[in-house]
Amino acid sequence: MSLLFPSRWRPASLTLALICLGLLGHSAQAEEIKSPNNQLALTFTLQAGGVPTYSLTYKGRPVIKTSKLGLDLKQGPGLTSGFAVADAQKTTFDQSWQPVWGEVKTIRNHYNELTITLTQAATKRTMLVHFRVFDDGLGFRYDFPKQPELTYFVVKEERTQFALAADHKAFWLPGDYDTQEYSTTTSKLSEVRGLMKKAVTPNASQTTFSPTGLQTPLMLKSPDGLYINLHEAALIDYSTMSLELDDKNMVLESHLTPDAQGNKGYLQTPCRSPWRTVIVSDKAGDILESKLVLNLNEPTKYQDVSWIKPTKYVGVWWEMITGKSTWSYTDGGNIKLDSTNYAKLKPNGTHAANTAHVKEYIDFAAKHHLDAVLVEGWNTGWEDWFGQSKDYVFDFVTPYPDFDVQELHRYAAGKGIKIIMHHETSGSVRNYERHLDKAYKFMADNGYSAVKSGYVGDILPRGEHHYSQWINNHYLYA
Repeated sequence: MSLLFPSRWRPASLTLALICLGLLGHSAQAEEIKSPNNQLALTFTLQAGGVPTYSLTYKGRPVIKTSKLGLDLKQGPGLTSGFAVADAQKTTFDQSWQPVWGEVKTIRNHYNELTITLTQAATKRTMLVHFRVFDDGLGFRYDFPKQPELTYFVVKEERTQFALAADHKAFWLPGDYDTQEYSTTTSKLSEVRGLMKKAVTPNASQTTFSPTGLQTPLMLKSPDGLYINLHEAALIDYSTMSLELDDKNMVLESHLTPDAQGNKGYLQTPCRSPWRTVIVSDKAGDILESKLVLNLNEPTKYQDVSWIKPTKYVGVWWEMITGKSTWSYTDGGNIKLDSTNYAKLKPNGTHAANTAHVKEYIDFAAKHHLDAVLVEGWNTGWEDWFGQSKDYVFDFVTPYPDFDVQELHRYAAGKGIKIIMHHETSGSVRNYERHLDKAYKFMADNGYSAVKSGYVGDILPRGEHHYSQWINNHYLYA
């Protein structure tokens, strides 16, 4: 391409014009968008080397300092640098919707959106970043359109940063691939490393990954009184995000749950990441009242939602947890569902889910105007259900000899009470999926309209984790 210009231009004028063009090109790398009430401001900047970054302020106070964006891939160049801004689009959205049920009847979904289109010249790849700024916070996600040079790819790690303005007070749980059942620890972020060992208490399945690894949602309070909550929304076909803390620089970075091979995600374009969320306010109560995550989650795909109802129930399970009774029918182990004959085994006398005892729960529920009774331990297999890495652990359809399914539903229906099904998988996801159709047909045939599912113990297939991409997809399937 050649440049044509009038002969009256002097070299100095040409130089000045080119400098101005360069400045215009540089300034085009920075984009700002504010919340509808103008209190939150999001700035996107492409730094030297084509590194995408963002920052966030609230009423002029820093919430997230300049933080990097992108992903490392298992093969080939990552999606963290070498980008140019190909396009920047701003839109506004304001619409109200009604949740199926919840604290409020109507939720307003009002935000300003900035969509940055990034192109990576060296690989001819394209990545979009969508930023939605609400009055109560920010949501942003990666978007990978269908393209010739990026079709199937494996995520080595997501490199989303949350650079904090100070050593905030944190209300935190240890980062773990398999459990969230920890007590909350309150400390400064700089104290996390020293408190981590004490914070990690025993659990049926747990895999911590770092002395400074933290779970989301992570609640923070800045020294100047800002309340900040970091989390995610629309977690679909993706690994759960924890956070790795750089406690010297007060930078949190995304840390995805790996699969059995150590990979963090298998994606095929077109595809999108979950939303990364930052809720912020100078009032703690505003964090609880925020509907930002709900607004970012995908709408329900059910056309008819009339069957979804809030339920108050009592459960046959706490007495087993306290040790008063048991889930199992006998005290023996080494159960094989396809050959064990429970009629020949001696009952232990402590099995809680027996017909007479469940009727007592049904009477209690009716007397106190509850809706249902949840019954755990009704089905065969509980004698060696945990800690054996057992694949075929339950079949979800065979009751113990002392649990009369039809009689209990007849009795419960006569008192206006429903019985809630229980499917404990013992983490054997593969086994559950094999039996899922038959298990749900059993529910339909016997009057069950709700089920509680459980995943106690290490996940099977072995090496998978409770919050990996594959298992998250299973939860949605089940």
